[in-house]
Parts: sequence; C-alpha cells; structure tokens
Amino acid sequence: MPELPDIKTYQKVMETHLLGQRLLKIRLGSPFLLRSVTPPLSLLEQREVKQILRLGKRLVLGLEGSFYLVLHLMIVGRLHWKPPGTSLPRKSGLALFDFDHGSLLLTESSTRKRASLYAVHGAVALAAHDPGGLDLLTTTLAEFHTRLNSGNNTLKRALTDPKRFDGIGNAYSDEILHAAGLSPLQLTGNLSDLEVERLFLACQSTLRLWIDRLLAEAKGGFPKRVTAFHSKMAVHGKYRQPCPTCHSPIQRIVQGEREVNYCPTCQTGGKVLADRAWSKLLKKDWPQTLEGWEDMIKPPPNPSS
Repeated sequence: MPELPDIKTYQKVMETHLLGQRLLKIRLGSPFLLRSVTPPLSLLEQREVKQILRLGKRLVLGLEGSFYLVLHLMIVGRLHWKPPGTSLPRKSGLALFDFDHGSLLLTESSTRKRASLYAVHGAVALAAHDPGGLDLLTTTLAEFHTRLNSGNNTLKRALTDPKRFDGIGNAYSDEILHAAGLSPLQLTGNLSDLEVERLFLACQSTLRLWIDRLLAEAKGGFPKRVTAFHSKMAVHGKYRQPCPTCHSPIQRIVQGEREVNYCPTCQTGGKVLADRAWSKLLKKDWPQTLEGWEDMIKPPPNPSS
C-alpha cells in the first residue's frame, strides 16, 4: 500500500500537472470505484482544480465551489499521466480524469478491486475522511510523545495505526524503527524520554529522506514504480541480507500478509524475536491483513454540506 512518501510524491506531481486546470470529465471504468451517492460526479466536472491535499494515505482533488474528490489507492492502485483522449484499459483501468492537456489514469492491477473514490461537498464532509493521525512531518516532540502514549501497544502497531500517526505503514515503520535502534515489539509505555526523542527524530528524518528520494526518481513526472520494496531500504524486505549498519543478517516475523523486518544487533540487543511467544504477541496487537487498518476507519455517510 502506498505510504506517506509515495502519497507526497503523487501530491507534488499532481500539483505540477493539475493546479489551475479545469476537470473536463470523469470517466469510470468500474462502478465499484465510486463509494458515494451525493453529490453526483457531473456536478464536479467543468470545475477548476484549486488544491491537491493529502489525508493520511488518501489524495484529494480540491475543486472550485468546495467540491472534493477523495481517492484511496489501497494496495495496488496507481496513478499515471496520459495524453488527451486516452481510452480506459479494459482490465486494470478504474477511472480517467480528463483535462485539456492530458488525462489522469487510475489503475488497479488486481482482481479484487479495493481502491475507492468519494465525491464530497464542503469542509465537514471532507473532514469525515480524515483518519485523524498526527502529521509526523510537522508535529512537535511534545505532541508526538502524547500521541505515542495514547495506548500501550508495540511500537510496530503504534506507528502503523492511522488514527494515531499519519500515513505510516508496514515498510516505513520498519525503516523508522531501524533508524531509531528500537525493537518493533517494545511497548510504547516502556520507552524512556530519550528513546521517545530518538524515535521522533527517526520518523522525521526517514520520511523526509524517502520523500526526497522518490521525488528525485520521478524526475518531475508521475512515479513509474510505486512499491514497498526499494534497494536502498535498510531492513524492509531484506530478510537474511546484511544490515547496512552492522552487517548482521536481517530477521523477520511473519503474521498473515504482513511481516516485521528488523536487525537483532541494532534493535533488540542481539535477540531474535521470531519465536512463538513474540508471534503470539504480535498477532494480538496487529491487524492480520494489509487492509486491516483501513477496514477499521471507513468514513461515515456524507454529512449534508
């Protein structure tokens, strides 16, 4: 699932391509994509794009008249920029958003269509789609500390809870915890003030590093490869490969469709966590599917605007 650095990359590129442009038409390739009833999509057509916003892992096109399109890519939803008049791909094309100078194409390369689109009107309706997580790029240490301790969970769960922190998923939580030198299964209530500060700084530095990297790779265009696995990652997806810091082999714990990647030397004092006791703890503390968190935060029906 695209996480904060991926969504920020899309946001920056969409600002370049779409701000000030008029949305001419919305073409749906799948009736299951649109999850709202009112307002009708026809009311959003022929309106100028005023903003490109981010709500957690959602992208928002803000149109004149306080109309909004809220797009959640979920796991394999991707955005592409195409020439005017492009046809919707038969199997993977979910929607085309047509502009004078090109079309924004939404695809999903999966038989199970999870991506969603909501049309909403007004600030109140838009706010209903915000999971409420703290923005780690702009928050203070004090705010971070308070939100971290809003429940006593493993650090892995705390960082990936969209109601607690904004836009962090499986991949970047692994990278953040490695940068902080903290165990993914350490409980939030057991951290010292120094460890909390270290985690806070690791969150900000890791996310900014990867936003810069992904923007550089995109070279001003839409990213061609949005993935949770990058060769420059320290631990995520690097099972049995050497840690870039200490060269110890990376370890993992697998639960359902997810896994935790960590370095025992850098993060757990040399202890390998992948035993039955730790797996049982993780199972109780962490959703078992990639969609687990998102299924817990489905937006309510649109309030009246």
